[in-house]
Amino acid sequence: MTFNENANVGGNTARRRGAGVAVAGGGIAGIGAIAVLLFQLFTGTDISGIIPTGPQAGGAGESEIEQCQTGADANARDDCRLAAGSLALDQFWQTQAQGYRAPQLIIVDGSTPTQCGTASNQTGPFYCPPEETVYVDPTFFALLRQQFDATAGPLAQLYVLAHEYGHHVQYIAGSMDRYPDNGSGPDSNGVRRELQADCFAGAWVGSMTEQVDANGVRYLDPPTQQQIADAINAAQTVGDDHIQRESGGFVNPESWTHGSSAQRQQWFQQGYQNGVSACDTFGVPGGSL
Repeated sequence: MTFNENANVGGNTARRRGAGVAVAGGGIAGIGAIAVLLFQLFTGTDISGIIPTGPQAGGAGESEIEQCQTGADANARDDCRLAAGSLALDQFWQTQAQGYRAPQLIIVDGSTPTQCGTASNQTGPFYCPPEETVYVDPTFFALLRQQFDATAGPLAQLYVLAHEYGHHVQYIAGSMDRYPDNGSGPDSNGVRRELQADCFAGAWVGSMTEQVDANGVRYLDPPTQQQIADAINAAQTVGDDHIQRESGGFVNPESWTHGSSAQRQQWFQQGYQNGVSACDTFGVPGGSL
């Protein structure tokens, strides 16, 4: 998956905020560390207490994402890729969700306070409903590539972004109120919410070549089959059962909050193949997810 180099991605509303302090190297290694970091990356769960880091400098300074004007910029830089991806996602949801309004996208540099807790390279990407804001720290992708032998390639990054935008759609559509948290488990509302966000992400990936800039140039070129396979594999990697096994524990479905590997793959593919209308995870009977 690449952006069309000639696409105009300027004018995006993404902002940069924080004070740049990255996760310190050392202190955590091996496949368990990969599982821990992937868990944070895709779920936004803060388990910073078990990860040694350098001091974090919280900050609220905010600026524009600079030098992100073309698809070529988006192909070259993670922050530009996310900012450009937000344009395509907003355009997609404007045609899919009645009354859609764009969330704010904040590219986190180190850490920054939010109404939902601190956004940092420890908490990973997450959506904060009261702010209607998506927070992403791109250093996660570099850390996974450089230190933990994970791909975290372009389509995987946009899958993460699209998943968080899916939560925004749930929020503005009122489904978070209709289906509040009711504990953990394979049929819980939390699992259904996460699987629906995966399905929404798949639906966007399935039509990601349809969004165009002001000149009619499409933002994104079609993804290859290998890139789609990588995105599906990313969904598998962050299944609750996979994380539990890779962390050295036993599989306990009653503790699940995001769904099994098979469920996450299934619902991503459901959206990819059949679109947004196929993503009603809340309407599926218990035991059938």
